[in-house]
Amino acid sequence: MNSSYARAVARSRRPQVLAAAALCLAALISSRELRVDAADRALASTSAKYQFDTIISREVLENYLSRSITMEGLLNGRGDLDDNIRMLKSTGAKFIGRSLCLWGGEANLLQNLERARQLTPKVHEADPEMILQACIFEIVTTQVEQVPVPDWAFAAFGLPVEKRNFRYAEMLYPSGQFKDHWRAGNSVPDVSRRETKLWFYFLGASFIDAGGEAIHLGQTELMNKNDRNLDHYSEVVALIRSYAAKHARRHMVLLDSHVPSGGLVREGRLLMDFHSFPLRITETPDKPQEAILKVGFSDGIYGRSKGGTTFSGWQCEHLPYLVELDNWGVSRQPGQPNAGGIWVWGYDEITWFAHQSQQYRSNWLQYAWDWVRRTDPNGHLEMPGSRTTRSPRDNLRWYYANKPSLAVPDGLGDEDAIRAIWAADHAAQSAGGSPDEPRLGPYHGPTRADIDATTLEGKVGR
Repeated sequence: MNSSYARAVARSRRPQVLAAAALCLAALISSRELRVDAADRALASTSAKYQFDTIISREVLENYLSRSITMEGLLNGRGDLDDNIRMLKSTGAKFIGRSLCLWGGEANLLQNLERARQLTPKVHEADPEMILQACIFEIVTTQVEQVPVPDWAFAAFGLPVEKRNFRYAEMLYPSGQFKDHWRAGNSVPDVSRRETKLWFYFLGASFIDAGGEAIHLGQTELMNKNDRNLDHYSEVVALIRSYAAKHARRHMVLLDSHVPSGGLVREGRLLMDFHSFPLRITETPDKPQEAILKVGFSDGIYGRSKGGTTFSGWQCEHLPYLVELDNWGVSRQPGQPNAGGIWVWGYDEITWFAHQSQQYRSNWLQYAWDWVRRTDPNGHLEMPGSRTTRSPRDNLRWYYANKPSLAVPDGLGDEDAIRAIWAADHAAQSAGGSPDEPRLGPYHGPTRADIDATTLEGKVGR
């Protein structure tokens, strides 16, 4: 256990120092089977609910996923850090998704990494058990050519050291597929290219050095068109895990990605520690602005998360997963039904959600939490905390769950609803209830049938 994490744990949880130290012994055991046994023994104590080192048991993993929240840009300047930390502690959040979230903009990468290194200790001082997630997305831009390749990245691949920067053109599909996919000079990288693997490893190791213990790997299935057997992804994932074993706070990094196929499995082994996917919300056109969840809509992951043997050594028929209120843009008819595809009343999921009244959002989060648990016990709802939105009609650019205040004047106040849902779940578990059983009854939230959808500009019900 590295020194900064040890000091933080000692300050906040002195009675658990011996339990944490015992877990560190797992790092000295090379046999995967013996390491799994060590993790199982650690779980005999309730004090180990959020404890892991080198590997993670399914129980501890799901404890984290059940207290997950998206906090996009927490460590790279989005929102008020002090108020965000207050909200996270108040709600009981443990897995902080997308906290270091950089979409392109590589010219500012080193600056953002340094800021994250400075801010991460402040978050862990508030709660050393929190896992902070960074992201390696399905994008690379020409700005990558402004970033030097460090000597240690070359060494990891057994390559001769060169004094040069990363090379954009050598990361792209040779066929030209997905070139300029996002815009000119913004393309989808090909993981089979050596330069892409060098870049991904550099990012992963840098995020770990900044204090990250989880990395979202984006839309991996856009980047593996030339890696159908997953040889190349397996290589870069193994290198990132090896780096984490030596340098991460708890000698492990949790990896996930969006998997429309249900998961990346190579020779029976899962590449990810858990899966993730958008909620895939479907609108109800006869009830203005209402929307529901439904098995079989689009490419939703419910019931489809693939299983196998995890990196930590345990086996599963279906790997646990997160579902989130995703963002991707706005249609040509915002606020209107039948835009087609996966649009929700003409918006992406988080923007649609942000346009609803506070009471509707509160009831809908309870409905979604209950629906996911009832529909697939392997799934976990990742709560919305901070996320980009896109609404040209009212210029709504960001969603904040924080209570509105001087620090966060645009806060929508959903933190109380999140806290209540998690508190009810904790109470049910403490009373001996099964976490696989629904906590809440069927959705009976307020109807929106009396609202004209054409007037919804982020003001209804507020």
